[in-house]
Amino acid sequence: MTETDLALDEGRTLHVYDTHPNDADNRLAVFWHHGTPNVGAPPEPLFAAADRLGIRWVSYDRPGYGGSTPLPNRNLASASAHTSAVANALGIDRFAVMGHSGGGSHALACGALLGERVLGVVSVAGLAPFGAEGLDWFAGMAPSGVASLRAAARGRVAKERYEASSGEQDPGFIPADWAALSGAWSWLGDVVGPALEGGPGGLIDDDLAYVAPWGADPARVTAPTLLLHGGRDRVVPPSHGEWLARRCPSAELRLFPDDGHISVLDGSAAALDWLREHAGRS
Repeated sequence: MTETDLALDEGRTLHVYDTHPNDADNRLAVFWHHGTPNVGAPPEPLFAAADRLGIRWVSYDRPGYGGSTPLPNRNLASASAHTSAVANALGIDRFAVMGHSGGGSHALACGALLGERVLGVVSVAGLAPFGAEGLDWFAGMAPSGVASLRAAARGRVAKERYEASSGEQDPGFIPADWAALSGAWSWLGDVVGPALEGGPGGLIDDDLAYVAPWGADPARVTAPTLLLHGGRDRVVPPSHGEWLARRCPSAELRLFPDDGHISVLDGSAAALDWLREHAGRS
């Protein structure tokens, strides 16, 4: 895997990851959109499946994380501009997008805004837009998540104050999540730690974006779309996935009744098979 820094306008940079830059012509480029708080390194537990399927992972640290310059007041739609900039720099014309948790929502925003450039979308445990009609957004969410996101809804000052005083809290994981974190998905520890080394700025910007207008309507996603969600997810309740499935005309929902927010990732290797079948080669 190579890591580079891409220069953007106004002196900003994005830190970019690319697993197969020398085999680009033979692989489907899939942009990985990371969760909160993570850096953007692509998902190592899926490398074997990706190699089997001829997939090239491309990703970047969202602004404010890792090696990427902060971008205050960014929204989910900003992911489409960042993804396009990386794709253009790497000579990638068309690609698929995939993400976990808040990264799934960013992937959907890319699908909504980048049109035919996006060959397929996979969102794993993604959030629905805040204030979505017909959805009780906080219902079923763990108390820590409710408190954190309600603070964000009150604005940056309230969110910064919350992060400074909240301390360690129950993240809302179920036993299946802890089991996944003790197995292949222990990899998440490798991307959470570096994301917080520079402070909570990236996390704060993410949460502010989740409770603001996306700048993109998931109903405008036309590429084949697969939504994965755990039926016992207390971080992003399954009602979010169900709402998105109703909103996205091209979406298929796979609901895993006994899974939570992390253990649902065990279904993501099969999702890559689906993506390869539906997206074809770039």
